[in-house]
Amino acid sequence: MKFIGKLLLTIALLLVLAIVILYVLLQTRWAAGSLSRWVSDNSEYRLSFDKVDHSWSTPSRITLSGVKFGEKNQPDVLDANEVDFDLSWRQITDPRFFDRLVLVDGTLNLSPSPLNLPMQANTLQLNNIALNGSLEQWKVAGKNVNAGITPWQPAKNAVLGNNAQFQLSADTLALDDIPANNVLIQGRINNQQLTLSNFGADMARGQLTGKASRSIDGSWTLDNLRLSNIRLQSAQPISTFWQEFVKLPKVDIKRLDLIDARLQGQNWAFTDLDMTITDVTLQQGDWQSTDGQLSLNATDLINGNLHFLDPIVNLDLSSQGVAIRQFGTRWEGGLLRTTGSWERATKSLKLDDVSVAALEYTLPPNWRQLWVDTLPDWLSEVSVDKFTANRNLIIDISPDFPFQLTSLDGFGTNLQLAHNHQWGIWSGKLNLNASDATFNKNDVRRPSLALEASTDKVNITELSAFTKEGLLEATATVSQQPQRDFTVKLNGRAVPANELQNWGWPEIPLQGNVNLQLDLQGQMPANVDFKPTLNGALHATGNDGKQVQQQMTKGVTGPAQ
Repeated sequence: MKFIGKLLLTIALLLVLAIVILYVLLQTRWAAGSLSRWVSDNSEYRLSFDKVDHSWSTPSRITLSGVKFGEKNQPDVLDANEVDFDLSWRQITDPRFFDRLVLVDGTLNLSPSPLNLPMQANTLQLNNIALNGSLEQWKVAGKNVNAGITPWQPAKNAVLGNNAQFQLSADTLALDDIPANNVLIQGRINNQQLTLSNFGADMARGQLTGKASRSIDGSWTLDNLRLSNIRLQSAQPISTFWQEFVKLPKVDIKRLDLIDARLQGQNWAFTDLDMTITDVTLQQGDWQSTDGQLSLNATDLINGNLHFLDPIVNLDLSSQGVAIRQFGTRWEGGLLRTTGSWERATKSLKLDDVSVAALEYTLPPNWRQLWVDTLPDWLSEVSVDKFTANRNLIIDISPDFPFQLTSLDGFGTNLQLAHNHQWGIWSGKLNLNASDATFNKNDVRRPSLALEASTDKVNITELSAFTKEGLLEATATVSQQPQRDFTVKLNGRAVPANELQNWGWPEIPLQGNVNLQLDLQGQMPANVDFKPTLNGALHATGNDGKQVQQQMTKGVTGPAQ
């Protein structure tokens, strides 16, 4: 019996010695190289590491140094200075499942697709890791990333797994090439439902904070998003941003705050912009809301040739459309102000009271073309209940027929300024007058116009102006049909003999001041030269009693028949 006891003790001691020797050998570079080759030769993965370490102060932890890991014929997934494996009793039945997996000081490449990682853990921890590749639907690039994922059970095309909580911080992190610093993200993923319970970052010299979630169908809900002191510059036109916006999935905004933002791009800019949006859903370039609001104010808004100073906008959004509680801005040296509503069903913009004061505005060169162009789909009708204008300066520098109206005042009621996506004066009453005006080099004083429009025609009941010593008075009618048939009756008393020459009527053989009567008919269809449609007659009497009668037929003038 003593012999058997000694034999068993010897075997036990040898076994312990073998374990000790194996324990020591496993922590040598030779063992590290042998294990690396064995894994690479007997699996679909490539693995290399420099050394295995173990400390009895943390007996359940195994540390690998200088680790490189990836699928064969694919880029490395991991290149880390250190990887810590915390073991658990579950290793007995599931060797690939660890209690904790810690990646320290390295690079994690998420580009290989699909990733097929051979291990899981109760917790995956990243310490000072650089991230590159794709995560969910985003292109990701991060430095000095620290993160924790619990539990970590990666699946095909789901590197975070299908059910996990996570927390991430990074010195720098770029999503789809949008850079951010000092990033913090906390959230949960549950079967493709992503919840970001808290996120924040420094970006574009400002700060971003918020809470959001993404549904299985890819739509987003922004519970709150706050952007403060953003300073963004881009070389892109605003139309490019709109195209990218249309491509976005459905976004349900509970609250979005933009505070003291300065944004600038090609031919557009927003300075000191404050904006709040609540309860709005955006999808494919359109919006829906049942009880939303939009409030906006800024120092400057620039879009192309439009430059608004100190704009203030307050809108109520509903399923029926938009209620304009307040709109005011300084523009071209003057002030614009209005209230009203836009109706979704009829695409109608109804303005209660439009006030225009002290403008100094030069019309764009293509304003005539803009007047006849078809309005966009979302705007079919424009009406104004009350219109007032005070002390405005309007200038047109077109070489064909330049004009200028000085100290222009106006008053209008029940005006319909657009119908069926087309600008015009389709109904209502309008009165305009100015202190002085110039029409194609002819100076006049106190020009005045009064008109009344209906669905059939525009009736100009008064059109008058003082010349140097005389007076011009006219009435006219213009049909609302596409051919725009019109008639004009003009009387001039003590006006220069060739007052009409700069306005298109040929020179008449009289000198000094004359009295004249002009009857003219024609058509003004859009984008067509109307001169060949003109027919009319002119009768002029000079101070000496000499009379001249001329007749125009199809735009050509000759003696009266």
